[in-house]
Amino acid sequence: MVGIIGAMGIEVEQIKASLKNKETIKISGIEFYTGVLSGKDVVVAACGIGKVAAAVCAQTMILKFGPELIINTGVGGTLTDRLGVGDIAVADFTVQHDMDTSPLGDPLGLISGLNIVKIPCSTAAIKLLSESIAKVGSLKSVVGTIASGDQFVNGRERKEFIIKNFGAVACDMECASLGQVCYMNGVNFGAVRAISDSADGESHVDYGKFLETAARNAANVVKFVIEAL
Repeated sequence: MVGIIGAMGIEVEQIKASLKNKETIKISGIEFYTGVLSGKDVVVAACGIGKVAAAVCAQTMILKFGPELIINTGVGGTLTDRLGVGDIAVADFTVQHDMDTSPLGDPLGLISGLNIVKIPCSTAAIKLLSESIAKVGSLKSVVGTIASGDQFVNGRERKEFIIKNFGAVACDMECASLGQVCYMNGVNFGAVRAISDSADGESHVDYGKFLETAARNAANVVKFVIEAL
């Protein structure tokens, strides 16, 4: 089984609508939709916004449905001039840019207990996601670190902080949390982020304007991944 998680309903609606033999179960306030997509068993959920909501969803999905792979789909802000609105970032690593125990002598972003900063994604998932982008259309794509934090990045100062300290190509609010849960459970993880904004002073304007298009681009990539499995 493959798990697909987005933060918001708009990020998974297209995938959910394509399911055959769809059934629904609600756990901890999250609706999990099981069914068949391109002949594969899948479970789809909108986890809610932020790292805690994402972690609850991922852990529940793993324990209840036992997916071999979880793919995170959705939108994010660009941290590189190589990606514009609608283009795609594929995660090779995820990092929590607001995790900070540096006053204790730790590196920025160090995840206590795991003792690493960057969580690796599945090599096979990275390959599948990258190959599937070409099937969606003429979209630019970059493979790189996606940085997550419990804040909507909307200013040059924070944007430059994330780029300088983590070398990330995109930012969001859930990806790294999902990656950590999968890492701790030994579940393969992949993530795709379609760019909805520039993570700068105008990001709140761009986000509302381009959310639907970006979410659709990311969902289409995931659907082609399922076909290729």
